[in-house]
Amino acid sequence: MKTRFNYVLFFTLVSILFISCDTKKNAIGNSDEIFVIADTTEYYQLEPVLAETFEKIIYTPQPENVFSIKRSSFENLQKFKRRKNIIIIAPMNSESQTSKYIRKNLDKNVKKLVEADSVFVFNKYDLWAKDQIVMFLTSPSIEKLKNNILLNKENLLYYFQKMSNNRLSQSLYNEVYEKKVVEAKLLKNYAWTIYVQADFLLAKESKKDNFVWLRRAVNSDMERWIFIRWIENATPDMLNYDSLYNWRNRTTEKFYRTSDEKTFVKISEAPFKPNLSEVNFNKKYSLFMQGFWKFQDNSGGGPFLNYSFFDPKSKRLYMIDGSIYAPKYFKKNLIQQVDVLLQSFMLKSEMSKERIEDLMDELD
Repeated sequence: MKTRFNYVLFFTLVSILFISCDTKKNAIGNSDEIFVIADTTEYYQLEPVLAETFEKIIYTPQPENVFSIKRSSFENLQKFKRRKNIIIIAPMNSESQTSKYIRKNLDKNVKKLVEADSVFVFNKYDLWAKDQIVMFLTSPSIEKLKNNILLNKENLLYYFQKMSNNRLSQSLYNEVYEKKVVEAKLLKNYAWTIYVQADFLLAKESKKDNFVWLRRAVNSDMERWIFIRWIENATPDMLNYDSLYNWRNRTTEKFYRTSDEKTFVKISEAPFKPNLSEVNFNKKYSLFMQGFWKFQDNSGGGPFLNYSFFDPKSKRLYMIDGSIYAPKYFKKNLIQQVDVLLQSFMLKSEMSKERIEDLMDELD
C-alpha cells in the first residue's frame, strides 16, 4: 500500500551540530516557496530534476505549481536561515562550498552510507526557526544525486507538503473559532466527528440517507463544501474506481442541486478524469480521489477531492468529500485548506475518552 505521497526511510541528520539559541523565532516567508542553497554550476545541472520534483503542476483547473524554488549561493545561507523551507544540496565528490559544508557536518558512519549510495536525504525540523524544514540532499556524484531525486520525487515532495499542512492545521484549528456544539452533535448522532470552523454551516443532515453536508460562504464566489456519507453493513468490495465514481455522482445528484432544482453537480471528465490512488488516511487504508466537478448544464464547476475507506469495526464504508467553487480565484490554497479539514475526520472508536467527554459537555 502506498501512502498519499509515499513515505521512504530517511535519516534525521542528528550528526550535524549547530549552535543556536534555545529560543527560536518563527520561520518566515511563504509556505509554498523553497529556498535552495547550491553552487551555481551544480544547480544548473540539478535544476531540471528539482523543478520536476518540487514545482509539480496541479490543475485547479488553472495550472498552479505546488511549490516554487528559488536558488541562492552558500554565501547567502545566513540570510535565508529563517525561511520556512530550505534545501541544501551538493554531491559528495565536489569541492564546492556547499559540498564541503555537508561533508564537514556528516558523521563518518553516515558519510559511509552516503558514499555507498544507501541514503541521500536528511531532514532537520526547526533547525534555525520554528515550523521550519531543512532538507539536505547529497549523493556520491551529481548523476547519482539526480537519479535519487527522480526515483524518490513523490517522497521528497511529501515532506514539504506535510510540513505545509502542519502549519496550516495550526492556523485553522482554533478553539475560539470552533463549532464544538456541531462537532458534538455529529459525534452523538453518527459516532464520528470532524473539525467545524465557525464560518461553516451544517447545511443538511439525513439519518435516512447517512449524509451530512457542511458549507462555507454560501451563495458567494468562494464557496467550500464538505460532505460525509457512509453505507451501513458494507464490505470493502466497493473500494474501487467505478463504485466510488458512481456513488459520488449519485450523492451529488441528490443533494448538490440548485435552489430551482434545474441542475445538479456531477463529476467532470474535463480537463482530466478523476485520479484514484491508495493512501494512508489517519492510519486507515483509503482510496483518495481527486478531480473536477461541474453543474450538469455546464454553468459552473471546480475541483474536488475525497477519501473513502472501510471501517471493519462498524462495517461502514465512508466517503469524506470536499469541493471548491471559486471561479474568480486560484484554488491551490483553498484545496489545501479543505484537505486539512477532511483529515480532521475521526471515528468515535479512535477518540480518547477525554476528547469525547469534552465534546459531550457542549450538549449539556
